[in-house]
Amino acid sequence: MKCKPCVIALLFIMVGTISKSQDRDNLSYTFSLAEAIDYSLKHQTAVLNSTIDEEIARNTVKQTVGIGLPQVSASYSFQDFLKLPTTLLPGEFSNPPSSTPIPVKFGTKYNSTAGIELNQLIFDGSYIVGLQASKTYKELSVRNSKRTRIETAVAVTKAYYGALVNGEQLSLIDANLSQLTKSLNDTEAMFKNGFVEKIDVDRLQVLKNNLETERENVIRLLQMNIDMLKFQMGMPVQASLKLTDKISDVRAEPVPVMGTDTTAYKGRIEYSLLETQKKLNELDLKRQKSLFLPTLRGFASASKNFQSDEFAKHFDQSFPTSVIGLTLSWNLISGGQRIYQVRNAKLEVMKTENELFNAKNGITNEISVAQKVYINSLRSVENQQRNLTLSQEILRVTRIKYEQGVGSSLEVTNAETAVKEAQNHYITALYDLLISKVDLEKAAGRINY
Repeated sequence: MKCKPCVIALLFIMVGTISKSQDRDNLSYTFSLAEAIDYSLKHQTAVLNSTIDEEIARNTVKQTVGIGLPQVSASYSFQDFLKLPTTLLPGEFSNPPSSTPIPVKFGTKYNSTAGIELNQLIFDGSYIVGLQASKTYKELSVRNSKRTRIETAVAVTKAYYGALVNGEQLSLIDANLSQLTKSLNDTEAMFKNGFVEKIDVDRLQVLKNNLETERENVIRLLQMNIDMLKFQMGMPVQASLKLTDKISDVRAEPVPVMGTDTTAYKGRIEYSLLETQKKLNELDLKRQKSLFLPTLRGFASASKNFQSDEFAKHFDQSFPTSVIGLTLSWNLISGGQRIYQVRNAKLEVMKTENELFNAKNGITNEISVAQKVYINSLRSVENQQRNLTLSQEILRVTRIKYEQGVGSSLEVTNAETAVKEAQNHYITALYDLLISKVDLEKAAGRINY
């Protein structure tokens, strides 16, 4: 009977654990694109790691500063001479003098020394430059983190748009399937009454079967894209995610067309990263030059020495020692190593300048290309939308003619096929438009997080 309360408590713990596990497995979210991006910036592994890298950079700066702060160390040593060392003194020191050296033992059985030492860096050119470089390194980590957030936002946006396009595709297929099912039912009724042939029914049935298969494929593709979106967001793949944005809302968003802005490249994080890298290379050049200067350090130490032949009286008497001083070190000749290190540092700066020029040129070209691609995609969507509307109108008229007995089932079948092709072309063009929209905004440096 005493174990009964324990069993009940254990059951409650098990039920609570199972309930929490089920809650984790049954996570459900409803996100707009902005909410999806916000979620990814808080949960995506790459973003989290970049935030950690920022903290590491801050700690590295403090670590570098600590090199120039006072360094204090303490020490203690203890020695037990099982046999005291023996020293040979010249025989002339004996009385009377002898030609044979005299063995003499010096010291005590127990010896110990306790001391404390202070070191202070007074001047070191490389340390001063290192402080500047550590702050620039911190700036580099912050910009790297920003680049990671931008790349994450771009990836999430493209995945979100991909899922929206799949949803639009599914809606078009459902509408087409509904009309095709009605046509098939009407044709079957006409066949039963002897107005059409069996082949007319079979043609429509083939179209319906193909459309149902395509619908199943699109449903699977939609789920795959949503899973990809969850992965890009850092969300558990087993969670449920519903998208709230609509294709019509996305298309209605204005995308300003850029003029001939020759400074647009400055808005790109990639360019600012190269600028920071150039600063680091320039500081490295400065550090290499500072190695030609001397280093000055100050030190101070104090210690106490304890000696005795009896362990119990070891600490009864001490002999203090203290000292302060300066150390000046100057590496005058290094076999020409420092000269070539300076030359290599200059070459690294030149490389970064070339990379900056190339990046500026490349970004300008990327903006120009992205703008043209977006305009072409916009025109393509408009054309494909008109084609889809025309094909649907042709199908409507063809069905009316067929129902009135002045058209053939083959014309209806061809019109159905044309609508299906127009839908696929429209979906492809719509996806290209949305992706080119994101690429243009990224190229122009308008995506910032």
